[in-house]
Amino acid sequence: MSISTMLTWTVVLAAFLLLIKPMGNYIAKVFTFQPTILDKPFTALENGIFRVIGVSRASNMTARQYGVALLATNLLFAVLGYAALRLQGALPFNPQHLGAVNPQLAFNTAASFATNTNWQAYSGENTMSYFSQFGVLSYLQFVTPATGGAAGIAFVRAMSGRKLGNFFVDLTLMCTRLLLPLAVIVTLILVGQGVPETLGGYLHAHTLAGQTQTIPRGPIASWESIEHLGQNGGGYTNANSANPLENPSALSNIVEILSMGLLPVGFFYAFGAMTGKRRLAWTLTSVAGGFFLIMLALTYFPEAAGNPIINSLGLATHGNMVGKELRFGMGGTSMFETSTMAFTTGSVASAHDSFLPLSSLSFFIGMFLNMVFGGKGVGLLNMLMFVIITIFLMGLMVGRTPEFLGKKIETKEVTLASIAFLLHPFLILVGTALAVYTPAGMQGVFNPGPHGLSEIIYGFASGAANNGSAFGGLGAALPFYEIAIGIVTIIGRYASIMAMLLIGQSLLAKKSLPETSGTMHTDTPLFGGILFGSIIVLNALTFFPIMALGPIAEQYLMLAHHLF
Repeated sequence: MSISTMLTWTVVLAAFLLLIKPMGNYIAKVFTFQPTILDKPFTALENGIFRVIGVSRASNMTARQYGVALLATNLLFAVLGYAALRLQGALPFNPQHLGAVNPQLAFNTAASFATNTNWQAYSGENTMSYFSQFGVLSYLQFVTPATGGAAGIAFVRAMSGRKLGNFFVDLTLMCTRLLLPLAVIVTLILVGQGVPETLGGYLHAHTLAGQTQTIPRGPIASWESIEHLGQNGGGYTNANSANPLENPSALSNIVEILSMGLLPVGFFYAFGAMTGKRRLAWTLTSVAGGFFLIMLALTYFPEAAGNPIINSLGLATHGNMVGKELRFGMGGTSMFETSTMAFTTGSVASAHDSFLPLSSLSFFIGMFLNMVFGGKGVGLLNMLMFVIITIFLMGLMVGRTPEFLGKKIETKEVTLASIAFLLHPFLILVGTALAVYTPAGMQGVFNPGPHGLSEIIYGFASGAANNGSAFGGLGAALPFYEIAIGIVTIIGRYASIMAMLLIGQSLLAKKSLPETSGTMHTDTPLFGGILFGSIIVLNALTFFPIMALGPIAEQYLMLAHHLF
C-alpha cells in the first residue's frame, strides 16, 4: 500500500470521526428547534415560506398526513421536471440549442431525479441545456434528498417521544439549514480547484493535431456540490467525477468524498442526540462503519493485486489500473467508489465496469444493504429497520416480547419492517428476471455470460437503492430499461419510507415501559455484533444465489482464463 493511499484513507476516515458528533448535534438542534448559528440569516426567509404555504414551525402531522404530503410533493416535482425536459427546446439558457428530451428518457430522468436516484440514461453535455441542468435537475437535487432527510427526522422524533412534525417545515429546514449553506461552501472550494462555474457557451479548442475539440462547460461547481451533499450522484457530464472538469485534483476528490458522507454520518449521531441514546448511536455507527471498511478492503486489495490473467503471463503490473483515475491513484479511487456506494450517492470517479468481479462485490454489497450510512435520513431508516428485525429475532430466541427504546415491538411493527426489507430484493430480483426473460431486456446486454447478468443486476439494484450509478455495459437508453428502472426507483424510494413512518407512528402511540432485568440492551457491543451478523445472514439468504451466478461465477471463470 502506497503512502498516498494511507494518507488519503487516514484523512478521510479521521475527518468523518471528527465531524460526526458536531454535525449530528447541529442536525438535532435544527430539528428540535433549538437556537443555532444560522438563525439570523435564515429565519426570516423560512418564516416567509411558511406564511406562503400556510404552516407554522409548531404544526404537526400524523404518519398518514406526513406520507401523503411527501408523496404528493414529490409527484409534483416529477411532473414539473418531466414537463420542463419535454419543453427544453423552448426554454432559455440553451446556448447549444438542444431540443426536447424524448418522452421515455424524460420520464426516466424525472422519476430518477425526483426520487434522489439520479440514474442517467443520457450524456449531460450532449442532452441537457444549462437551464435543464441548473434550473430543473439541480433544483431536484436539493429538494428530493431533503425529502429523505425529512422522513428520517420524522421517524427519529417518534422514537424520541415527540410528534412527527410537519413535512413542509422539515423539507424547508433541510434545504435552508443544511444543504444550501454547505453547498455554497463546497462550491467555492471546487471553484478554487478549477471546476468551471459559468453560463458561457462551450469552448472550441484547436489541438496540436490540427483538429477542433469541443469542451463542455457550464455551472458545474454548483452542480457538483449538491450532487455529493445530497447523495444525488448524477454527473454534469457523462464521465461524472472521472472528468477533470468535475473533479480536477486530489483535494477536490477528498472534498467530494467528505461531502457525500458528512450528512448521512451526522444523521446517525443526530438519532442518538434526539433520543438521548448516544451509546446506541455509536453502536449503529460502528456496525455501519464495519461494513464500510469491509467494502473499502474489497474494492482496493483485489485491484491492487492486479488481473490474475495478466499476472499469470509474468508481466510486471501496478495493479488493475484499467478504468481508474491516475490523478487519484488506486487508494483515492477506491475510497471514492466505496463512499459513493456506501452513501448511495452514485457519483463515480472511475469505470465500475472495469473493476475485477471480486471488487465489484463491494458495489453490490453497498446497494443490497442500503444502510452503510446510506443517504441522509433514509440510510438511518434502513438501519433502524434491521434493528427492529434483529430485536424481534432476539425476542424469539429468549421467548420474550421484544422492546426498543422502551416500546414493545409487536406484530404490526415487525410486519411493516419485514415488508420494507423484502420489497428491496423483490424489486431487484423481479426486475432482473424480467430483463433476462424478455427480448427487450436482452437487447440491452452487450456482454455475454455472468458479466452481462451482473450488469443487469447492477442496473436494477442501483434503481431500487436510489444509487443511480451504472456498470456501464448495459443499454440503459433503451425504452425497456428507461421505463422498468424508472418504475423501480419510484417504488424503491417511497414504499419503505411509508412503512417506517407508520412504524414510528405506531411506536409513538404506545406507552413507555420501565427497564427491567429482562430488557435487551441495544447499546452494547454484544447487540452490535448480533445486528452485524443478522444483516449479513438476511442479505446472504436473499442475494447470494444471484451473486453466485454473476460476479462470483465470473471471478472463478476468470481464474480459469475465461473472459467476457
